[in-house]
Amino acid sequence: TAKFNAFAKDAVILHRGKSCCGAVMLKFNLPSHSSLCSFFYLLHSSGLLNKTKIAEGGRKLRKNWSPSWVVLVGNSLVFFKDPKSQTPSSWKPGNSRPESSVDLRGAKLHWANELSSKKNVFKLRTVTGNEFLLQSETDSLIREWYSTIQNVIDRLDRENPLDNVLLYSLRRAGSVEMLDQSGDEDDRRPSLPRSTSNLENTERKRVKTRLKKLILKRPPLQALQEKGLIKDQVFGCSLEMLCERERSTVPRFVRLCTEAVERRGLETDGIYRVSGNLAVIQKLRFLVNHEEKLNLDESEWEDIHVITGALKLFFRELPEPLVPYGFFTDIVETVKMSDYMDKIDRLKCLVLNMPPPNHDTLQFMCRHLKRVLEQSETNRMTTQNIGIVFGPTLMRPERDNGNMAVNMVYQNQAVELILTEFDHIFGTRGLS
Repeated sequence: TAKFNAFAKDAVILHRGKSCCGAVMLKFNLPSHSSLCSFFYLLHSSGLLNKTKIAEGGRKLRKNWSPSWVVLVGNSLVFFKDPKSQTPSSWKPGNSRPESSVDLRGAKLHWANELSSKKNVFKLRTVTGNEFLLQSETDSLIREWYSTIQNVIDRLDRENPLDNVLLYSLRRAGSVEMLDQSGDEDDRRPSLPRSTSNLENTERKRVKTRLKKLILKRPPLQALQEKGLIKDQVFGCSLEMLCERERSTVPRFVRLCTEAVERRGLETDGIYRVSGNLAVIQKLRFLVNHEEKLNLDESEWEDIHVITGALKLFFRELPEPLVPYGFFTDIVETVKMSDYMDKIDRLKCLVLNMPPPNHDTLQFMCRHLKRVLEQSETNRMTTQNIGIVFGPTLMRPERDNGNMAVNMVYQNQAVELILTEFDHIFGTRGLS
């Protein structure tokens, strides 16, 4: 640092960027006896952008946009918290600690307006599987950022062959997920020099060949299951697969939970509405997935709210809800109908056309909830309260279209209707 300061007065500005990015490259001509010799210090860009991290190590993350002061320096993109108390002109990196930094070696960049409702969005993906979205409302600013970052990536590709970058990343991450890049992203990236591209292809083929050999050596799933090394899951398993495995149309865990509630929980205040201890619920979840025998009358499951919480968690973790996605819109439109008799008849028709596991499990759960309703004076669980609890639990749209609150109203009403007209919807009796 001392030598840097001593010879700073001899710095020569070789290049200055345009607009707010302010790219500056300084060359310091130092004495020949100095161990520093001649070097370059590159501060490419700095400025305020909106940022969100959408993947880490290949694992997808929920978008969480926030303003960030972004500094592009050397081989890295560094993120600082938004300096709200300072003006951009007076802000300096030394005034605050960075939140994170991104190594741009081997990174990929492309426009990604389809990934967000915001405009002017581009995605940055690193070789370690981390992905960021960067955005600005100013068209010229975001285009200049894109161009500047891409230039740095291209320079690093030329200076550091991509095979070395990949091997470095593999050693750090212990994973080869970053090698399986999507074809559309590869197409959008500017073409690499021929030699670098060949090295990249050779490395990918070598790693994929090793993976194939490893996969071929693995014992079949059935053999692992027979030895007890792998057990089929209950939570998170599709309803159809679970019922087929258990040779039933109603999951065994659902039967166990409802039987326990009916033995000792029907008169419990706020049954299904009061939350149980989450840690104990997760312990029960683990045992259900790994143990064949389960006794819910043991003392550790004494709190009935743990059992009801685990049952609700089971339905929420189904890959497709109990009421299949394909029925959701029709059920919502049915609930909106003004003629009550037509509404119930159409609802009955929809329920009747569900796959057997979905139909039978829905019937089983609603019959159980009817028994809960019979004790409503004691447990204070009215039809409306049960609808509020089980509406979002038993049915939901496949994609969030921004009408969550509106959908929830119809979800609740659908469950209330099924409970009120249970005998007609699942049987042959007339309307209540």
